[in-house]
Order: sequence, then C-alpha cells, then structure tokens
Amino acid sequence: MDISKNIKIVDLGLKIGKTLILADLHIGYEEALNKQGLMVPRFQFKDLQERLEKILKKANPDVIVVNGDIKHEFGRISGQEWRETLKILDLLARNSKRVILVRGNHDKKLGPIAKKRDIEVVDEYEIGGDDIKGREGKILVVHGDKETRLPKNTRTIIIGHEHPAVSIREGQRTETFKCFLKGKYRGKELIVMPSCNLVTEGSDITKEGVLSPFLKQRLDDFEVFVVEDAESDKIYRFGKLKNIR
Repeated sequence: MDISKNIKIVDLGLKIGKTLILADLHIGYEEALNKQGLMVPRFQFKDLQERLEKILKKANPDVIVVNGDIKHEFGRISGQEWRETLKILDLLARNSKRVILVRGNHDKKLGPIAKKRDIEVVDEYEIGGDDIKGREGKILVVHGDKETRLPKNTRTIIIGHEHPAVSIREGQRTETFKCFLKGKYRGKELIVMPSCNLVTEGSDITKEGVLSPFLKQRLDDFEVFVVEDAESDKIYRFGKLKNIR
C-alpha cells in the first residue's frame, strides 16, 4: 500500500524506489528483560530473521537504511547484541548493495559493531533524485528522538523511535497492532514507522503519552495505517486517529 507519493509500505518497512527503510529492531531486548528478572523466552531473533527475509524478498532493495536503535542496550554491547546484530547486518548486506545505520538514542555504543562490518553510521539520511522521481522536495530519514534542523527542500520526514501501535476493540475482544502514522510537522509531511521488534507491539498511540518531539502536537488528524501480521501481508487504512479514539 502507498502511504504517500512514491512511498510504499512493505510490512514493517517503507520502500522508496530501490531504498528500504526499517526502524527500531532493538536486538538484545530479551536479554535486557532477563537481567531485570523478567523471564521472557528468547524467540525474537529467529522470528525477526524470518520476517526480515520476507520483507527483503518483497522489497528487493539496493539500499537498506536502519532508522535507529538496531540494538537495545544504552551504555554497553551485550553478548546477545554482538552475536545477533552482526548476523542481521550480514543478512541485510547479502540482500542489498549498501547498508546505512541512522543513529538512534539506543545506539551510543554502535560504533564497534558497525566497524566490524564496515557499515556507515549517520545522524540522518536524505533521499532524492531517481528514488523520488516526479516528487518535489527531499525525504529526510531521522530517528526522531530529538529535534533536527530540516535541510532545505525537505518535503517528507520519516522517523522511528515512537513504536506506534493502536488497540482495536471488537465486542469484548481488544487487540493491539503495530501501525504507521502520517501527519504534519512544521508544514512538512511526517511519517512515523512502527518498531521491527517482535517482543512487543509498541506503545498504544490512543492511550499513552508520546516521546518524540516531532509528535508533541495535536495528533487527531494523523492518519493510521495498521499492519496486521507478516502472514496476511495486509495493511489497513483506518482513517484519522481521532476517529479511532
């Protein structure tokens, strides 16, 4: 499904021309929870690999941009993060010509991992030219944990960080789904990506407070695009957030 001109939703990713954007993998999350005494089974990595393989097959990208928080720990690199992040980077590299890591707030210690695979780490990434042919202005990919100077001719901003989800009620049953959001920020189009972390669906945008400074505004008119699951390959356009609330 197209979320905007030349920007297509592919499961939990966004495809723009031959560029695929993913966000918030949070590799090592289960280990962090285990250390807190929460006995969460470590099933995520296998599920994440399989889901990414499906996304990569559908998108067939030349460039892959991970929009922040590929790993979970703030101040260190855990054993799980070392092993599994390198495996994911190898998977992405096998399925593209170039991998770029946009730095997120959990990526303070990302350098040694990126250096191991000679992968570029940037604070933001601009998409233009042939990828958005027929579209005026550039697309800025930035994690979204802090305010950013918008480059000249920016038309669309794509952020992660927020891990948006919505709870949908049918009768007595309520289910939470990952979702994309689309709205405005300072007159520019703003797209918020869901997390690729599979341990949790994310933060219910209808109930919980927002984290990103890009979203410190009235969100009623933001459009919601719900991701059902990897098997169904379905995206549902749910209309404006105020109608879901």
